[in-house]
Amino acid sequence: MRLDKFLKVSRLVKRRTVANSISDLGRVFVNGNIAKPAKQVKIGDVISIEYANKTVSVNVVEIPEGNVPVQLAHTLYQIVEN
Repeated sequence: MRLDKFLKVSRLVKRRTVANSISDLGRVFVNGNIAKPAKQVKIGDVISIEYANKTVSVNVVEIPEGNVPVQLAHTLYQIVEN
């Protein structure tokens, strides 16, 4: 699954366009490397997102087939560092 779509489906970012924007600005890292929105995310990847005042790192636990209900979105990742 594409990085921008995973960020949106997992509710780490509210909209896919926002995920594209922050990726293009170099504020999203996958396994320590700057990631483009089209980067393919796999189980076990560590995604770090630099927000305005904090950095959140998560470990990808599951890749969904499509959209996920809000109640299950947090099951797609494990917080590594907050």
